[in-house]
Amino acid sequence: MSENPTPPNQEQPSDKAPEGAGSASSPAPTPAPAAAAPSPAAAAAKPRIPGPRPSPGKPGPVAGAHPPAALHHTANNPAKFGRVDDEGNVFLKTADGERQIGSWQAGEPSEGLAHFGRRFEDLATEVELLEVRLSSGTADLRKTRSAASALLESLPTAAVLGDVDGLDKRLQIVLAGCEEAVVEARHRKDAQRVDQITRKEALAAEAEEIAAEASQWKVAGDRLREILDEWKTLRGIDRKTDDVLWKRYSKAREAFNRRRGAHFADLDRQRAGAKHRKEDLAIEAEKLAASTDWGPTAAAFRDLMAEWKLAGRAPRDTDDALWERFKQAQDTFFENRKVANAEVDKEFAANATAKESLLAEAERIDPATGLDSARAALRNLQERWEDIGKVPRERMHDLEGRLRAVETKVREAADQQWRRTDPEALARAAQFRDRVNQFEAQAAKAEAAGKAKDAEKARAQAKQWQEWADAAEGAVNER
Repeated sequence: MSENPTPPNQEQPSDKAPEGAGSASSPAPTPAPAAAAPSPAAAAAKPRIPGPRPSPGKPGPVAGAHPPAALHHTANNPAKFGRVDDEGNVFLKTADGERQIGSWQAGEPSEGLAHFGRRFEDLATEVELLEVRLSSGTADLRKTRSAASALLESLPTAAVLGDVDGLDKRLQIVLAGCEEAVVEARHRKDAQRVDQITRKEALAAEAEEIAAEASQWKVAGDRLREILDEWKTLRGIDRKTDDVLWKRYSKAREAFNRRRGAHFADLDRQRAGAKHRKEDLAIEAEKLAASTDWGPTAAAFRDLMAEWKLAGRAPRDTDDALWERFKQAQDTFFENRKVANAEVDKEFAANATAKESLLAEAERIDPATGLDSARAALRNLQERWEDIGKVPRERMHDLEGRLRAVETKVREAADQQWRRTDPEALARAAQFRDRVNQFEAQAAKAEAAGKAKDAEKARAQAKQWQEWADAAEGAVNER
């Protein structure tokens, strides 16, 4: 090829690949085009710089996609893959043979080879960008697959010098990787959907359990709100399934709200009833506050307190105010009783002192010096004892016991005197003695008659009656 300058109707070629720069079906020489726009495949690819790793819903790196360390492919040798003939026609060598890709009229053949070699490098760069994006897992699979398909379709007519067959294989791998990534993404999406459904089913079941059983209203209400917040973070479920699960949760929340509302409405009714009842109890307590009927009134206050506890809680501010009224009336009564009891205790203490003086006098009574005078003295002392009145409870047993001892002493002396003068006891002793004499006489008569056995029997009977007579006489004498 000559080194003639470029004809006036032609432009110097640029590093950009010209469109329609010649083909195997039109081997006739064509003018070298001006700086051409990128090929349709190159325009369709619109490569982007790879971004960060994908989220769980995006495809991951694809094996076999030629992930290069950087966008610097192996240096291209256009002379290995093409030639420029003497007429300036440029041919690409492929596995299927040569095909004309254009012509070069602007300079040395080596410059033409370099020019078409650079166009190949541009095309290879686009392929590498697709490989990098796919291997990194950040690719938009639809766009990547579309760009790879466009590049693959452009290869048979691409006006480039380089390993086009290699690019073909690499693009086939990219397309296969896209399909694999689509399947993997679908599997991940399905797995994620199952997981999200499982989590929402668990949340719905928990909400249903809360709606049916919970009685810690604040804790349960807070938990239902937490469930709703978590629910909003779970996505990727088909609408039909999501609607069914949402209806379960919503129904459970509504059931809980109704049950909680009914509880607090009932509680309000109970508190209103408790308020009215406690108002009545406070009024009754205030009526009893000034009573001096200590025993019955104290019992009445105990009954009122029992009713107060059974009345339940009124609203807090009202309940506290009513309790103050009730307690004030109760305290007034028991304080009055305490003062009155103090006066009574003082009186009872004086009575105890007086009764101790009487006991000292009573314990000097001696029936042995005269039973009648002892009885008279005791009767006088008992009358004075009753006139004195009550003593402190803790002194009562001791004082009464001492008086009972004096009364017992006088009574036993009177009983003993009566037994000594009892005619029936004396007559009974005499009868026993007569029977003794009778059996002794029988024994003597039987012995005189030689009836020893009858005599022995009579003496035994006489002995028995003697013992009874001695016992009867002894009882009389002891009196």
